[in-house]
Parts: sequence; structure tokens; C-alpha cells
Amino acid sequence: MTEIRHIVFDIGRVLIHYDPDLAFGRLIPDAEERKWFFANVCTSEWNLEQDRGRTWEEAEALLIAEHPGHAENIRNFRRHWHEMVPHAYDDSVAIMVGLIEGGHDVTLLTNFAVDTLAEARQRFDFLDRPRGVTVSGEIGLIKPDRAIYDHHIAAFGLEPSATLFIDDSQKNVDGAKAAGWQAVLFTDAKALKADLERFGIAG
Repeated sequence: MTEIRHIVFDIGRVLIHYDPDLAFGRLIPDAEERKWFFANVCTSEWNLEQDRGRTWEEAEALLIAEHPGHAENIRNFRRHWHEMVPHAYDDSVAIMVGLIEGGHDVTLLTNFAVDTLAEARQRFDFLDRPRGVTVSGEIGLIKPDRAIYDHHIAAFGLEPSATLFIDDSQKNVDGAKAAGWQAVLFTDAKALKADLERFGIAG
């Protein structure tokens, strides 16, 4: 096994909590109606295009034209985004900070809209601790596309086989492996510690 010299963290659901239900549980109290709204209106595919760089204004206009009766809740997705990210995962953050303070090279690679990441960085100052971050919305590429992994490698001067990626999505983990990286699926901090130990990395 190649020695790991670079560690790359995803952000959402690895370092900070993200759950649209936290806002929409109040905005659309009926569970079935809310499930329909996320399956048919503000879908994950729709939201992913903001991660690819589409503006919220364009995204909202597009959906409001298709679903005029849901205009208010379409706008509420961005308007109440802050409620969807209520807290950090302190135990995961502690692992990341420990790695940085231990001299490890740590960067971030995330599918995130430009403006919401800027908001997150204002609220969670630990996001500024790593050496740098690749933000999908800034470069118009998203995980698990091969191009975003290659971009991150080039931007930060990493060696793919000596890079360990940590992400909560199996598709993104598989994408990293296809790009020649080592990668692990994040479930919780305890499992992450065990994964790091398996790769010979001490926090």
C-alpha cells in the first residue's frame, strides 16, 4: 500500500450537518407532501446544478416557470439554507484539525454552491484550516466526474495514489478510486479513526 501523504475531506455530512428537512419540516409540515416536493420540485438533481455553478436566480426562475404554485417554497430553499446546516460534527472536525496540527497535508474537495460555501466558511471557521479547497461551483465540475479529482490533484500538487479521500457518498468515493486515489466512505468519526489507522495515519 502506498504511503498516504495527502488527506482530502468532503464537507457536507462529513464535517458539517446538512438536512433540508430541518427547514422544510416547518415549511411543509405534512411528511408526504414534503416528500413529493423534494422528489418533484426541489430535487437533489436540481440542487446539484447550483453545485455545478448555476445561480440561484436562474435555478429558481426555471422551477417557478414549471411549478408556479410552489414559487414561495422554491425560493425558501435558498432563503432558509442556513437552517439546513445547523452544526458541525465536532468529532470529525477534531480529527481533521488533529491531522493538520500533526503535520499532515489536508485539503477539501466539495460539491457546494459558491455563495452557500462562503456562508458556511463565515459560520464554521475550521473550514479555513486546511491548505485549500476545491469548490465545484467555482470551477463548473462536480463529483463524481473524473475531471474534478484531476483538477484537485493539479491545483494542490498531489500524487493520486498517495492521496486519501473521505466522503459520505459511495459514488464520490468510487469516483476518487477511479481517478487513482485511495478513498473511504465516511459514516461516523469512530469509523474514520479506524480507517485512518488502517492506512497508518495517526491524528
